[in-house]
Amino acid sequence: MRIQGNIKKSGRWWAVEIPMLLIYTQGRTKKEAYEMVEDAVEGLVDEPGFKVNIHAGTSMFFVKSNNDALLLGAALRQQRAHKGLSVRDVAQKMGSSSPTAYSRYEKGKTKPSFEKFSQLLKAIDESLEPVLTLA
Repeated sequence: MRIQGNIKKSGRWWAVEIPMLLIYTQGRTKKEAYEMVEDAVEGLVDEPGFKVNIHAGTSMFFVKSNNDALLLGAALRQQRAHKGLSVRDVAQKMGSSSPTAYSRYEKGKTKPSFEKFSQLLKAIDESLEPVLTLA
């Protein structure tokens, strides 16, 4: 599984964004910008042994990790926090009185299927949905 990001030259800097993870950074060179992305994603997940690598393209790139569950969990956590929701709020939107099941996805303890990931995002915000692409 890979998460898409975008990179573009902005003056003397390379600007990078990963909308799913709500990460925005930059570097003086493309290489430095990608290093900043790796550091930002690994810092966001903050789990021992978690690593990412960048698969670069011209204006788009993909972040791949050695643990998809942790990467998807970070995306859910970022999106939920961005919307100002608690774990309990999202669990209730999914029809559950216990936030434990949902929190297992955010913590990377359970890896959601594509369909489940889509349901989890929609519980955070109806307008959110993952997009499939071939890399």
